[in-house]
Amino acid sequence: MKPSVLIVEDDVAMAQMLVEGLGRRGFESKAVKDGENALAALKENDFQAVVTDINMKGIDGLSLCERIITGEPGLPVLVITGFGSMETAIKAIRAGAWDFLTKPFELEALSLALTRAVQHKQLREEVKKLREEVRRGTSGGLIGQSRPMLDLISLTQRVADTESAVLVTGEGGTGKKTVARMLHDASRRKSGPFVTVHCGASTSSLHLEAELFGAAKRPGAFSRAHGGTLVLEEVGELSAELQIRVVRALLDKKVRPAGADQDVPFDTRIVSTSSRDLQAEVDERGFSPATPSAGHGFRDDLFSRLCIVNLHLPALRLRGNDVLLLAQHFVKTFAERSHKKVDGLATACAQKLLAYGWPGNVRELQNVIERAVALARHEQLTTDDLPEKVLHPQTGHHAAGADESLLVPMDQVERQHILRVLRAVGGHRTQAAKILGLDRKTLYRKLESYDQTEVEQALKDAPPAQRGG
Repeated sequence: MKPSVLIVEDDVAMAQMLVEGLGRRGFESKAVKDGENALAALKENDFQAVVTDINMKGIDGLSLCERIITGEPGLPVLVITGFGSMETAIKAIRAGAWDFLTKPFELEALSLALTRAVQHKQLREEVKKLREEVRRGTSGGLIGQSRPMLDLISLTQRVADTESAVLVTGEGGTGKKTVARMLHDASRRKSGPFVTVHCGASTSSLHLEAELFGAAKRPGAFSRAHGGTLVLEEVGELSAELQIRVVRALLDKKVRPAGADQDVPFDTRIVSTSSRDLQAEVDERGFSPATPSAGHGFRDDLFSRLCIVNLHLPALRLRGNDVLLLAQHFVKTFAERSHKKVDGLATACAQKLLAYGWPGNVRELQNVIERAVALARHEQLTTDDLPEKVLHPQTGHHAAGADESLLVPMDQVERQHILRVLRAVGGHRTQAAKILGLDRKTLYRKLESYDQTEVEQALKDAPPAQRGG
């Protein structure tokens, strides 16, 4: 929908020129000849901005600006006049004007000022809406209103109260453990134990083996999770030998602790997480059960048992205004925890949060907001409360950049787009294939046909938390 603008101008020719010129630049404009008609039009219509002349009969432009700002504080008013002076500009700003232009002016300048004003208004409304959303509370642990998150939440709710094994994938910091906890809490096993084991945290394979299967008098995680849920965090870090043992345990529904002479049965739902693209590892470097020592990939038979359902968490940079919804949630959380009167985000602060790429995802955003609340001196977070990396981010490759596809062959356009998507999803080839609408084998075949230096550079440029396959 085109943004609607009210033009208040007593010069009929000027008003018509503004309506037509702004119309060609993407605005829906309505012109009235004086302040009285402007106030009446504002009562009947929802405008995103107002452009008013200063010198008019009846209510002049400055008085009209003051009355509009009093009645609708969030509505930006741009003042134009043929009698420009510093004194007039100051009066306009004091009256609450968003911007001030002197006749004659370029339509491009007015269009740019209006675009910024409308974006500012929309962002203020979004921040206010999200603040109310957080106050009403968000259930279930996952916070988000973007399409990828709504789809994920729906799928999580559908699979939660089943016995199916679930593999939760996504970059580091996206909330994989939160999803695992949601699955447990919404299942028939919610009164049972919730046990987590990080497969990459142990100092040795023997230590992890004991943690999983048990040793001496200490039961392993499979046994401790009996009747509940066992979460295998970063399951892709399992060694080839432990992958074999986990496959056998899942097949037999029993484990044998180190030093024991009897098996111990277990009844456990398995939820696994991974920041690596395990499907790509199976497809590209996987090996069959008959050759367990070949390569360093992930076993296809283990993958097929762990990934009955795959829940993929999108990177924060792909979630749009979810950044603000999460930020508002964290503001509320940390303000209550530290007993500080901070209840929201200033518009400029929100703009900086939206512009940043968030390579550390939700975890990084949480840390930034905790720091900002601790430093806050006002009831809203300002740009002064944000760290330098958010205020002045280095140029990166977290999302698609400028259009590079002009006047080049179609196969080059396709290659650039595929590599751009691969970068945007952190090198996760399975997720890239889904976004591109390709099957994995087709994507792999295309990547193999490209200059491998270019492919490696795309993976190198991807956010470090997840460079899949």
